[in-house]
Amino acid sequence: MSENGRQDQTHRRGFVGEVVSNKMQKTVVVMVKRFVRHHRYGKVLRRVTRLKAHDEKSECQIGDRVRLVETRPLSKDKHFRVVQIVEKARAR
Repeated sequence: MSENGRQDQTHRRGFVGEVVSNKMQKTVVVMVKRFVRHHRYGKVLRRVTRLKAHDEKSECQIGDRVRLVETRPLSKDKHFRVVQIVEKARAR
């Protein structure tokens, strides 16, 4: 804890996903895949969430795997920022 009594490290949600669009300035769209089990039938279903994230240096390219962390609202849709590029996209 710091001197003002608050915790130094806050717990924020984080995701790893793939960049699907980088056409905006300092913003990327990241596709996060997850698996959920159907509540009645038990079948495992694939679900996809598309999140807008802040990319300050505009480093991300389409196909990169990136790590996101939750942050304060930066715009109407943007509540995440890119912390790390986990894996660069392969050259085509």
